[in-house]
Amino acid sequence: MSGKVVFTVGVSDMKISNDPGSVLITYALGSCIGLVVYDPIVHLGGLLHFQLPDSKGFEDAARENPYKFADTGVAALFEVMYSAGAHKNRLVIGIFGGGNMMQDEKIFQIGVRNARASKKILWQNSLFIKYEDVGGTTNRTVSLDLETGRIRMKKDGEVIEFPG
Repeated sequence: MSGKVVFTVGVSDMKISNDPGSVLITYALGSCIGLVVYDPIVHLGGLLHFQLPDSKGFEDAARENPYKFADTGVAALFEVMYSAGAHKNRLVIGIFGGGNMMQDEKIFQIGVRNARASKKILWQNSLFIKYEDVGGTTNRTVSLDLETGRIRMKKDGEVIEFPG
């Protein structure tokens, strides 16, 4: 990432860019999901870091910040991507995170529910996941290089690269 402008995507946040000199990155994906979307023709990428699978019962919170929830955040990400010039048939999509990070995960299963929610939304919209690393009990850091489309994931001290 040397010489690149780095845009950090926080929890309940989303960013897009078409600047080939930039990188989108999110840190410490535990039960949250990092959804990476990239259009290689226009070098347009987006990264969403959402916390919860569903905004039902939390409509006010979803209006205030749609990026907190899968149902509202995924829709918002794709709306912005398409408005900025991305084309559905060219998209490279990756999902990361969805881990079981706390003892109470056995009850609430937030990570599992987050992964299922994102996959269901993508499937319902005929969008297909190319790269996936979800589940487990460890956190992940994920980045997208807008020049190459390369996705990097750091997990358990290991760096895994997915081509653009």
